Amino acid sequence: MKNMITISNSALDSYGKILLSDVVITRKRNLFWGRKRTFTDIKLVVWISAIHILALFGPFTFSWDVFCFGLLMYVLCGNFGVSISYHRHLAHRSFKLPKWLEYTFAYLGVLACQRDPIFWVSIHRHHHQYVDSEKDTHSPTFGFWFSHMGWLFDNGYIVEKYKERNNVEDLKSQVFYTFIKRTYIMHVVTWAALVYYFGGFRYLVWGVGVAVAWGYHMTFLVNSACHIWGNQTWNTGDLSKNNWWIALITFGEGWHNNHHAFEYSARHGIEWWQFDIGWYTIRFLETIGLATNVKLPSEAHKVKKLFTTINKVK
Repeated sequence: MKNMITISNSALDSYGKILLSDVVITRKRNLFWGRKRTFTDIKLVVWISAIHILALFGPFTFSWDVFCFGLLMYVLCGNFGVSISYHRHLAHRSFKLPKWLEYTFAYLGVLACQRDPIFWVSIHRHHHQYVDSEKDTHSPTFGFWFSHMGWLFDNGYIVEKYKERNNVEDLKSQVFYTFIKRTYIMHVVTWAALVYYFGGFRYLVWGVGVAVAWGYHMTFLVNSACHIWGNQTWNTGDLSKNNWWIALITFGEGWHNNHHAFEYSARHGIEWWQFDIGWYTIRFLETIGLATNVKLPSEAHKVKKLFTTINKVK
């Protein structure tokens, strides 16, 4: 196994490996029965269940106009909102944008319904700090389901692993982000109401239900599958994997081993053949002068991270 995470024989005997992978489940968390649920847990269960129920109406309300609207919302919120804004810009500061564009992209992230920027960025920075360790908020060492979305419904676990939330002072110091955090639900509900008012139930199903549910699972797959299935080019000391098919449907986020090796990089698809729509978008913004201070890994840093280099040193 190309990582530095080791497990005991007793853990292997107790929980086994995740199917078709080398990832061993070393810890267990009771997700369904026998644990106390917080009000936050209940709200999230209700909300995510409602989104998925709404999405189930998709086949019965299909037409090309609503399909295109749903696809447009996924591209706007998934690429510009989550991948470019929440992840590459706010969480990792991979480049700079003028404030009007920064806030516009971040607001598209809000409409993806993956919580406010302060919460999302804080959890993600914590994940990178403690990746696949005991303190990680969504490691597959608790199992596929837990890393995919089970952790979302266990606020007690999140608080247990991460109490202070003191790693986002750069966002907390900006009025825009603190306002969004305080009023997050209002923005999401208002958006859904506007879609329903102007487009009716069909547009609500595809523009909110299908687009948001699809966006959820694309992001969740990066957290789960990209730490389980794929290949490792770089010695990151964790379970992160490059997964080409996830990269295709997540705007380049599936090049996850690349990302963990060079988390500051605006480009996740390091090789020319690694399709990365997020990077192409950032590169275009750089070309027209809107993205500046774009960070990329140096050749020296790449050499240091290669497994072949590590083996030669040994």
